[in-house]
Amino acid sequence: MTAAIDSDPLADSRPTEAPDGGASGAVVDWDRFVADADPGSYLQLSGWAKIKAVNGWTATRTLAAEQGSAAASATASAPVGAQILLRRPRPLPWAFAYAPRGPVTATWSPDTIGAFTDAVRGGLRDRVGRVSHLRIDPEIEADGPLDTDGAIRRSLRAAGWRPASPIQPNATRIIDLTPDEATLWGDLRKKWRQYVNKARNAGITVTDAEGDALPEFYRIYRETADRAGFLIRTEQAYRDVWEAFRPAGNARLLFARRPDGEAVATLLLVRSGPRVVEPYGGMTADGGDSRANYLLKWEAIRTSREQGATSYDLWGLATGGIAHFKTGFGGREHHYIGAWDLVLDPLGRQAYERAQQARVWIARRRHGLATDGNAAGFSGGDAA
Repeated sequence: MTAAIDSDPLADSRPTEAPDGGASGAVVDWDRFVADADPGSYLQLSGWAKIKAVNGWTATRTLAAEQGSAAASATASAPVGAQILLRRPRPLPWAFAYAPRGPVTATWSPDTIGAFTDAVRGGLRDRVGRVSHLRIDPEIEADGPLDTDGAIRRSLRAAGWRPASPIQPNATRIIDLTPDEATLWGDLRKKWRQYVNKARNAGITVTDAEGDALPEFYRIYRETADRAGFLIRTEQAYRDVWEAFRPAGNARLLFARRPDGEAVATLLLVRSGPRVVEPYGGMTADGGDSRANYLLKWEAIRTSREQGATSYDLWGLATGGIAHFKTGFGGREHHYIGAWDLVLDPLGRQAYERAQQARVWIARRRHGLATDGNAAGFSGGDAA
């Protein structure tokens, strides 16, 4: 049987409890559940729901576990769940549901997808009203250990899910931080090590900062966006990210500075459990000339390891130039199984897709960008 639980729409960090004693059979601390997942994403933490609420999204959670047969086991398998964001674009009567980087679980099994699908079909529409479709994009590597010979993708299709357009980056580069620092340094390309040392010799230093430095971060990020041609949000949006994740120690703001104190490169890092992600960052033209961005990236990697992280996600590969830059820091490229839709109302899904295409076209035109581009391609965590 499938035991499912759905919390109230607030999606805060309060414990979630199965009214029927299902899933884990006890109270579940949502953020701890996400941090312990394999993998777990900061986009599934309660802080992300609070950030998106500012933009009109509401949130709810679905948690389920597939009960083993009586002959096999009397206990439930690891729960699988997702924090689901919902938005109802006017004047459409349907809500669009999206679980960024969900669902998550500590242990994937052949029954995981079926249990989660049953929980969604059994409760989502009853709780939040008319929903066109639910989109998921779990961080499962295609043909990787969790998707051997396409096992997870076959399970998705069998449960009624269909491939969909990506919202988050569908490929990234992840650095294993468990080796010692000397090994990580050796994994950098020779030229990259030279660039790091060049920045050091030029007097560039890397420091952590607090929220009062966010205007500096935004100045650099804005310049980077203008130069590369991608959309970003207002400064307040990144302050929202900082304020949502910093209190629990899950956000870091780093700068590379010249000897005169001028900031020339920056990174805003977010952490979930043992994993650090760098969704936002940029550099000035001077930062590129001095190779400050190379030193900044290396120091972010090195100090994340010092702080106990076991992996560092470079968050997407975007264009060829960005992918080339990230490749030089080592790690391994991961290609995910992509986004998948569970259609709950076919007419609603069709209407939503057309409305979304129009929204992106208008936004890019308003900012003077090519209207055939993918706005989410460079936006990291900005993408819903």
